[in-house]
Amino acid sequence: MTHINGHAVSQLPALRPAELPLRDSDSAADLAEQITGDATGVDLQAAQRAAAAFLGALGLDLDSEELRDTPARMTQAYAELFRAHPPRLTTFPNDEGYDELVLARAIPFRTVCEHHLLPFSGVAHVAYLPGARLLGLSKLARLVEFHAARPQTQERLTRQLADYLATELSARWAGVMLEAEHTCMTLRGVRAQGAKTVTTALAGPLRTDRQRRAEFLDLAGAPS
Repeated sequence: MTHINGHAVSQLPALRPAELPLRDSDSAADLAEQITGDATGVDLQAAQRAAAAFLGALGLDLDSEELRDTPARMTQAYAELFRAHPPRLTTFPNDEGYDELVLARAIPFRTVCEHHLLPFSGVAHVAYLPGARLLGLSKLARLVEFHAARPQTQERLTRQLADYLATELSARWAGVMLEAEHTCMTLRGVRAQGAKTVTTALAGPLRTDRQRRAEFLDLAGAPS
């Protein structure tokens, strides 16, 4: 417990990737746990060799000047996408008894589809109904960034964010909406250029409150 400007400030425990395991048991989930966990579990040299073998197997000439450094760049790019920065979530006492929604709109995010390892990106609308404590606003963006730093599905990412707010912050109500464009859908397969996917998740003791749901959807800019 510390004090800032006369207010008592406490911190939730630091998030650690091992405390937020992916619910799937397939190889992609195991890979995500390895990459976002202890940094010593990441072998960039082995990843670079594997990237070179992968590109070579696809018939690309890695001896050409244009592609010579591509395996290294590819490795660094994916390492960056999978690098999690566990945030420390500073909270403040809700001394004024604020009892309306707190909503951060259009938080940008990017992550990687666990099925094709192609990026998908968009915006997150994250809201919660405070209980005894308020969360620093920037931490909502940090939460989105942290949970997105691994191979994901949009549905799971939406659910994880809502559940975390309800469980760890003890929010009375939490709502999350993600709007994203998936390159695995726009650049390959059906190639549905411009198509976006919207997912929502609600959590907390008041999750069935229709008024809160309608208010959240209205503020987030979606039809209720």
